[in-house]
Amino acid sequence: MEFIFFLLLFLSVYSYFIYPLVMAIWPKKPLRYPEAQSTPKVSLIITARNEEKRLREKLEDCLKMDYPSHSLEILIASDCSDDATDEIVMEYSGKGVRLVRALERRGKEYAQSLAIDVATGDIIIFSDVATRMDSDAFKAIAREFGSPEVGAVSSEDRFISQDGSVAGEGLYVRYEMKLRQMESEVNSIVGMSGSFFAVRKEVAQYNWDIFSPSDFNCAINCYQLGMRAVSSKQVFGYYKDISNPSKEYERKIRTVVRGMTGLSRQRVVLNPIRFGLFSYQLWSHKLMRWLEPWFMLSLFLVTMALLNSGGIYQLMFIAQSVFYGAAIAAHISPTLRGKSLLMVIYFFCQVNLAMADAGVRFLRGERFTVWTPSKR
Repeated sequence: MEFIFFLLLFLSVYSYFIYPLVMAIWPKKPLRYPEAQSTPKVSLIITARNEEKRLREKLEDCLKMDYPSHSLEILIASDCSDDATDEIVMEYSGKGVRLVRALERRGKEYAQSLAIDVATGDIIIFSDVATRMDSDAFKAIAREFGSPEVGAVSSEDRFISQDGSVAGEGLYVRYEMKLRQMESEVNSIVGMSGSFFAVRKEVAQYNWDIFSPSDFNCAINCYQLGMRAVSSKQVFGYYKDISNPSKEYERKIRTVVRGMTGLSRQRVVLNPIRFGLFSYQLWSHKLMRWLEPWFMLSLFLVTMALLNSGGIYQLMFIAQSVFYGAAIAAHISPTLRGKSLLMVIYFFCQVNLAMADAGVRFLRGERFTVWTPSKR
């Protein structure tokens, strides 16, 4: 039982602490940039589902991007919208904006695939309507693709509060962005920001799967094609907090179930004999993270069983009880949830609860293909 305790303790801290340490000390593999700075033809694909309230603002921002107009095309992939979304797109047709409409609602990736088929750019940038971008973001993306080793580029996440000010996105998100940077320097990232990322056209055309999240699938396909997916320090996607916090939990569940679905359809990349370090990254960053709530629950139960076996187990029981108690208190009290430390504990526990819920739903056969954008 004591062996099981220490094994579970190791597994509980592995994905969040040990794996990042491994990435930090792993030898770096710098990218080569032999190509001169250029502005390749870029196709911006904006996926929209009933976005009449936000689409005009998005299009106006995109038309102001600091990128040569002759090297930029804007495609709106309408996921069978039944509001005024398509009509708004047509208003901008004279400015080079094109509508690609899905005639049946089969999800975000299906709508994106239709736009990929007609895109003429060498680089394809994917973005959601709710995502804001810096005016020089496309030039920064083009610079990243100056390396022939780069097949995909992910933005970094930045969150904006409802009043428009830059929000402290929290320790958890900053941690994730730092981990992506370390993975980029060592090898390749295993997932990208789904609301704002870019790929070479050949990556988008390779093994596209409408049942898998496009950002995750493209990161895997990129590596299979012998290229690297990287997270850029100069490209940011700005997102507003979800206007209805109660929807955040369901969003997390959808994200994890879709990630599990994507990996289950690309199981071959979990073979370390064929995919080496990338396979190790997937096991560590994805599978071990999804199993984290079950490790934590098992550790708590084993600690309870060992209460009479020594002081270390009693201290561990107290520590875990205080930790989970703080999360429960923060859930009950919005005032406590506003405290920095309690906010981090609450968010961490909420994420792991959502992952446990998602795992159960995935094993029961539940899938999320049809897509409804979060209201922010």
